[in-house]
Amino acid sequence: MNDSPLRVAVIIGSTREGRVGDAVGKWFTGRAEGRDDLVTEVLDLIDFDLPAALPEQPTPGMKRLTARIDDAEAYIVVTPEYNRSFPASLKQAIDCAYDEWRVKPVGFVSYGYRSQGLYAVEQLRSVFTELHTVTMRDTVAFNLLDGTPFDTDGQGQAVTTLLDELVWWGLALRAARAARPYVC
Repeated sequence: MNDSPLRVAVIIGSTREGRVGDAVGKWFTGRAEGRDDLVTEVLDLIDFDLPAALPEQPTPGMKRLTARIDDAEAYIVVTPEYNRSFPASLKQAIDCAYDEWRVKPVGFVSYGYRSQGLYAVEQLRSVFTELHTVTMRDTVAFNLLDGTPFDTDGQGQAVTTLLDELVWWGLALRAARAARPYVC
């Protein structure tokens, strides 16, 4: 059995000017780096040159993102809530890959006003279910009306809970993929 740390891609989903997603992602990754059962890699969508419309043949930016999605064994999606949904930049990135997502766990860190980005998370659960992933029940969520309270005890416990679930599922699914091919 492979006992190496779980490879987790932390995907920063907003590319909007003035975003806070990069700060949220940095804070989350800093908390995750204290663990020895996982390693993180940040995939900030602002660093990928993804086309506005999906072309017939993948672009170099699409290929680079898809390769990194494929290499990861689990994902944390950092998403804002825009108009009760997630940003188009994130949907475009998700759609660049298909099989690469399969049989891997996905967790969510969201932010927004009042609803803390949870409407975006609920829509993302549906999208990721279609991609044959396992979404984590627990999330980390921020209400931006409260500022950016990254270091509260509750947020720290939420990170621990989310990562505990992600690692459990990630290791279970790693073993399952090694034991037999996925059915679909």
